[in-house]
Amino acid sequence: MTSTATLPQPSATTPPPLDDVRARLVPPYARPSAHLWAALGVRARAAGTLERVLAWVGPLAVALVAGVLRFWHLGRPKAVIFDETYYAKDAWATIQQGYEASWPKDIDKSVIADPHGVALPLDPGYVVHPPVGKWVIGLGEWMFGFDPFGWRFMTALLGTLSVLMLCRIGRRLLRSTFLGCLAGALLAVDGLHLVMSRTALLDLVLMFFVLAAFGCLLVDRDRARARLAAALPVDAEGRTRPDAVVAESLRLGWRPYRILAGVCLGLAFGTKWNGLVVLAFFGVLTVLWDASARRVAGGGAPYRAMLRRDALPAFLSVVPVAVGVYLVSWAGWILSPDNGKGGYFRDWAAKQPADGFWSFLPDWLRSLWHYETEVYKFHVGLTSGHTYESNPWSWLVLGRPVSYFYESPAPGTDGCPVTETGKCAREVLALGTPLLWWSACFAVLYVLWRWFFRRDWRAGAILCALAAGYLPWFNYQERTIFYFYAVVFVPYLCLALAMMIGALLGPAGSSERRRTIGAIGAGVLVLLIVWNFIYFWPVYTGQTLPMDSWRGRMWLDTWV
Repeated sequence: MTSTATLPQPSATTPPPLDDVRARLVPPYARPSAHLWAALGVRARAAGTLERVLAWVGPLAVALVAGVLRFWHLGRPKAVIFDETYYAKDAWATIQQGYEASWPKDIDKSVIADPHGVALPLDPGYVVHPPVGKWVIGLGEWMFGFDPFGWRFMTALLGTLSVLMLCRIGRRLLRSTFLGCLAGALLAVDGLHLVMSRTALLDLVLMFFVLAAFGCLLVDRDRARARLAAALPVDAEGRTRPDAVVAESLRLGWRPYRILAGVCLGLAFGTKWNGLVVLAFFGVLTVLWDASARRVAGGGAPYRAMLRRDALPAFLSVVPVAVGVYLVSWAGWILSPDNGKGGYFRDWAAKQPADGFWSFLPDWLRSLWHYETEVYKFHVGLTSGHTYESNPWSWLVLGRPVSYFYESPAPGTDGCPVTETGKCAREVLALGTPLLWWSACFAVLYVLWRWFFRRDWRAGAILCALAAGYLPWFNYQERTIFYFYAVVFVPYLCLALAMMIGALLGPAGSSERRRTIGAIGAGVLVLLIVWNFIYFWPVYTGQTLPMDSWRGRMWLDTWV
């Protein structure tokens, strides 16, 4: 037998290796136990095939349910609700001429009454968000028309696809098809995600691209670690062993999924500017994963090796790609005339002759920079009060949801029964499923514990994505902000909750009594969340309710 002493030895600072380093670099997926398949009369080979099929059938089934919920009567309410008054019309102008128009303030009723009779304004409009989200919403309008179904179609589609993505992401992150599908199912029955999927706002689009980038980085992590594991030496017993030379010097090569993550982050940044914060968080996360992989592989100085081998390629794969995608997203505005008949501020540079250092820049870039500067001033100076503004401290406990639509139908109309009180309410309330969010508060504490005390990288990944979407808002205590911004980090609350439920179920080696108690507890929690979603369904979808029934769903005074 060949002695492992002939192999290059890792540094003394490297922790003792397991029997097989490959198992730590590329851990297997959790699969149903063999005796379960045997009890069902399934042979081992067939069981493996079934598991591979379920890895896609399960997520697709969950996504199908999510799609039905999101597309059901999507055109109702037949009205321009909440901030659709900006984005639906801006999207229509963008898809028609490449840049936003200045719409009359009283045009909404005309759009609903006769969208074909509404003329596109000639004057450009001043907008404070980049164009990607409006291109996305406008694609639905281009396919289905300038009406509520058309401008909500793409957000409903992206909301459905995000459920499918989260099932697959959860499977890869938690190494369990069941827990991955559970995370996706939780997202499918979250009220905030549902309402945002059925409304033409930008935040659901932002959430989709951020989640896609997170998934791409997970795939990149697994592929890079598998490449590293394949380069390590194998002893005579077939076990992969650590090697300091390989761990610190191997170049991980072409990494297309990290480039794709850069594209997704550029699209996120091109939807709303807080995508830039996510870019910074995810950029740090991916290089820390590389350092961790090199340490597991036997590197004595993994961070130095990461800085030498991985940091620059990671930067070039993500940041310039994201910035390039962001600039391309402005193509409609850039290609519009700069003679006063194009996009807003498109002619600014033509009126301001350049001198000095910046004279070499093209006019379109100087005009765009000026536009972005003015938009930044708007965002940091937005302090006007609003009925539904809220402090981010209250978001996780659902302190102040946002009412997108409310009306009181007359008795005998629109499903309102004729009763003694005769009062009804019809509302679309952007409110997360309460039991899901309140349970997620405990789940966040659990993943914090897992990351800090157990150094569980999965918990760290969830916390990083959650922090990227949540923490930056605490820096804008004086700015007017809203709870529905939280939809960006809802998927990671669902992942945290799925991870906690997995812990409730117990590890595979637990006693039958422990597993039974855990399964009952987890099952009851999930069923209560589903019931809670069904109970609030009417106020998520604008159904007419008797006033008493509507008030019964206003659990907190701040929800009214």
